[in-house]
Amino acid sequence: MLEYAGSQRSGLQAQRAEGVALVSVLRSIDWILLAGVAALVGVGLWAVAGVTRFDNPGHPSYYLDRQIVYAAVGGFGLIVAMIIDPDVYRRYWRVIFGGTVGLIAVVFVLGSAARGSTRWINVGFFTFQPSEFGKLAFVLALAGCLASGTTVLRALGFGLIPVVLIFAQPDLGTALVYLAALGAMLFVAGTPWKQLTALGAIATIGAVAVLWIGPAFGVDFLKGYQKARLTCFVHPSKCSDRYTRYNLQQSIVAVGAGQVYGRGVKNSTQTNLNFLPEHGTDFVFASYSEQRGFVGASLLLALYLLVLWRALRIVSIARDFYSAIVAGGIVVALLFQIFVNVGMTMGIAPITGIPLPFVSVGGSSMIANLAAMGVLLSIHARGKAARARRR
Repeated sequence: MLEYAGSQRSGLQAQRAEGVALVSVLRSIDWILLAGVAALVGVGLWAVAGVTRFDNPGHPSYYLDRQIVYAAVGGFGLIVAMIIDPDVYRRYWRVIFGGTVGLIAVVFVLGSAARGSTRWINVGFFTFQPSEFGKLAFVLALAGCLASGTTVLRALGFGLIPVVLIFAQPDLGTALVYLAALGAMLFVAGTPWKQLTALGAIATIGAVAVLWIGPAFGVDFLKGYQKARLTCFVHPSKCSDRYTRYNLQQSIVAVGAGQVYGRGVKNSTQTNLNFLPEHGTDFVFASYSEQRGFVGASLLLALYLLVLWRALRIVSIARDFYSAIVAGGIVVALLFQIFVNVGMTMGIAPITGIPLPFVSVGGSSMIANLAAMGVLLSIHARGKAARARRR
């Protein structure tokens, strides 16, 4: 009887401690980051409402309705991720890594093909892209590997497994996002500059070999359209792939046509007449710029800068080494996606098919990115609470 009473008191004390910890976390939330993310989602929905208005005759809000549902699910994921202590991910990083690799590999068996790639799994009510959700899981898992004191070569060995699988789908753009996150995590983990320089040199040599040296000797690592997407932005008029050249030219026209205040929804001919393909996904920034002009584009980019600033700040106030590595990986992956997507619409970055975070139509990207923001908020809250307790 006494043992039962003692265990009951211990359970109540543990519950109270958890409740106090949760209240402390809620008080330490980065409300500026949360507001910036909410504003980004709002602007993204506004953009989707305009650029997809004429894409489904008879149902102008078809894509907007679906995007709202995705944002709601992602918002729930953000809340859940914000509540979970990041140390949970550190303890189970091997399980997370195995699940990530397994889910990406399943695509080759159960995935549905579209536009020459097998990236999606259809579960009836939702078609999701494992590699999108894998971005966050990849960061959480590899950060655990690095935080455990492993060698750089071992971390690279782990990291390159999902990268190779994604590249084989083929999905070059997403594979590059994983590599960007990997590089950021190695940097935050304190990898010596000599090793980082050596890795950068190897990556550069590999890129040159894939794009030019290999084809010169009759060895093609990439498909023709993939190579064109990576190189056409340098000389658009000399691009060998007509489809890629056309997309890039129409995108540049759409961005310029918006001028200062934009053409509005009804008068955006590049978007409404479908001169610009994929205007709701890959080239959504170009369509948004055509409709809302320089002012609207500046608003969107300013919100991205706000979120990136607050997210980068979290790296310095993280509670522990693991959390700092996770924050660095998430921030750089987000920055890389924004830069490449916006840059490719204006001809200053390769066309890779990377979605624009919080704006491009698609559930996988929206849900995964919001969950990643939840992890950042969790890291910030616990880091700030830990500092307050030490004072």
